[in-house]
Amino acid sequence: MNRRLEGTVALVTGASSGIGHATALELAREGASVALVGRREDRLTGLAAEISSVGGKALVVPADITTAEAATEAVERTVENLGRLDTLVNNAGLMLLGPAPSADLNDWRRMIDINLMGLMYTAHAAVPHLVKAAAEEPRQVADIVNIGSLAGRNAYAMSAVYSATKFGVGAFSEALRQELARQHVRVSVIEPGSVDTELRTHNPDVIQQHIVAALGDIERLQSQDIADTVGYIVTRPRHVAVAELLVRPTEQV
Repeated sequence: MNRRLEGTVALVTGASSGIGHATALELAREGASVALVGRREDRLTGLAAEISSVGGKALVVPADITTAEAATEAVERTVENLGRLDTLVNNAGLMLLGPAPSADLNDWRRMIDINLMGLMYTAHAAVPHLVKAAAEEPRQVADIVNIGSLAGRNAYAMSAVYSATKFGVGAFSEALRQELARQHVRVSVIEPGSVDTELRTHNPDVIQQHIVAALGDIERLQSQDIADTVGYIVTRPRHVAVAELLVRPTEQV
């Protein structure tokens, strides 16, 4: 296997399930040491054991990155224990859907806190270390990959605030990309369509039924499909930056 990230360090948020879990494994297969950040420590520990069993190295970092202090501590623990930081994958997220007029405002705040503020807090804490890696380490490049959504390009009924957070991820990513480009810290946003993860299970049954009905019987994306996309982005040559990548199920219109 061509371990193109050998010797590098990656941090993945939301690593306890779905896209984050698959991405952490993918980066480990490419040779990166991976910091696993999430709230469910038991799942992170199981993933770390899985990575170790195939010769990889993982650091379990239980954290709720919805506060700037926790996000900063997660980044600092990564650098302290693994020595540096080359790749940040901001994956942690929450999708709570339903009609806006009758929404629970706490659900809105929870989505804003994790989907947008947590992502920005973690990026803010990571940037100095990524700039340092791009300037001093052999690859001479570092990456931030933010997981957005198709809902960050098209707004849909029943997803007003979820879409608002994902539009924000896209705007933040593009502005940050422009600021860091000359320092060879690449900023990318991946916008998945429907992915078969537990994300939709955080909604009431009636909303889950609405999601299923809206999609019909299409073959949905799998977490590994997005992990493969992350792997592609962060293994490009230094002079190649993939700023934005939309990934849909073939049948999703």
